[in-house]
Amino acid sequence: MVKALVLAAVAWPFVLGGAVVARAHDAAPAFVTAVYVATSRICHQKPERSFHSAGVKWPVCGRCSGLYIGGAAGALAWLVMRRRPASRLLTWLAVAAVPTALTVVLEWTGLAGIGNAARALAGLPLGAMIALVIVSTAGGRDFSPAERRV
Repeated sequence: MVKALVLAAVAWPFVLGGAVVARAHDAAPAFVTAVYVATSRICHQKPERSFHSAGVKWPVCGRCSGLYIGGAAGALAWLVMRRRPASRLLTWLAVAAVPTALTVVLEWTGLAGIGNAARALAGLPLGAMIALVIVSTAGGRDFSPAERRV
């Protein structure tokens, strides 16, 4: 189960990129449609908030792109960190959410215009920590106070 989660987290950004490439070359329309429809359930897909490559809008916005790329990195990080105590992972998850939360607050309040690159960069740490916590949990990590004392 854990290896499947890591593989899925690493493969997902490639699936998204593959859909962009396929759409740019008018290839695999069923695959492209499936990816764009699936991602429309979890992302607003606004063109002005999405990256474009070869004139094709990505299937997810800049923030989601950062979350997914960070998620792949976090899942891979689990391979290195899986034997270490998980006591601080939840704290790091909270810290990793700060850049994304800050960009959302700045946008919603109108205090700053945030570009796609900034949204993606802010999403990287949060995506990485979410994936790391999910894969760690699936791998049997216990985040209870008992483990924190170790």
